[in-house]
Amino acid sequence: MTIGTSVDRALEILRSGGLVGIPTETVYGLAADASNPDAVRRVFAAKGRPADHPLIVHIADAEQLTHWAAEVPPAAAVLAETCWPGPLTLLLPKAPHVLALVTGGRDTVGVRVPAHPLTTELLTRFGGGLAAPSANLFGRVSPTTAEHVHDDLGALVEYVLDGGRCPVGVESTIVDCTVDPPQILRPGGIPSEQISALLDGRVAAPSGPSRAAGMLASHYAPAARVLLVDDSAAALSLAAQYIDAVVIDRTDDLVEYARSLYADLRRADGLGTSVIIAVMPSPGGLGHAIRDRLTKAAH
Repeated sequence: MTIGTSVDRALEILRSGGLVGIPTETVYGLAADASNPDAVRRVFAAKGRPADHPLIVHIADAEQLTHWAAEVPPAAAVLAETCWPGPLTLLLPKAPHVLALVTGGRDTVGVRVPAHPLTTELLTRFGGGLAAPSANLFGRVSPTTAEHVHDDLGALVEYVLDGGRCPVGVESTIVDCTVDPPQILRPGGIPSEQISALLDGRVAAPSGPSRAAGMLASHYAPAARVLLVDDSAAALSLAAQYIDAVVIDRTDDLVEYARSLYADLRRADGLGTSVIIAVMPSPGGLGHAIRDRLTKAAH
């Protein structure tokens, strides 16, 4: 694996069926040509990802949405117009040509337009869609720097397009627009309250089986055991019971909490700690996504 800033090199690898780590505003993705079945299989193999766990297709702009979706319901059109490019994934009925490999055998596909200048250029020049889950081993802590991708996947990936530290730091919000009212399947970089406001309150909590990335009960997990507490005092009290506990508490700044969460978890693992004690933020705004990731890391 090499790390660099050459979009030309990334394009060359993707067009030849290779894998590239790509920066987004959320986390780094492990990208492959979404129309190339052999390349998509390599994504699953590199991550150790179950074949029935669907991938998100990244596209350059909303105009390409109808190429991947058989139908764009009104709610999806509103969200695409107002939130893209940005940390939002829409779950839609898949177009007939979309590979079953990409969708985990389902009749729906997740699509988003990322907001990162290097990846925007890459997608525009590539002309198609890139299937890109987070660029880490399945179930582990997501990467927010190019170095994180290198640490996790090494020689399994030909190139990492280095776009610096991801500014949002947690994955996209996923909204299932195949049901009425739409369901927020995963809280993420766009707060649930914003989605609800854009859809005049016509949204629902997830129900039914796991059908999109990040819906498993256990995910985003470091090697250390994660314990959750409600405030700083509880964190300090609990930490006193362990020799090597690391406390994570950025509740005074939820933007920074989200941006730094995965790096903090990785840093604690790097120290060899056995216990991470994380303070849960209030359930509002980005707090929804942070609580979701911490709860799954602790599961």
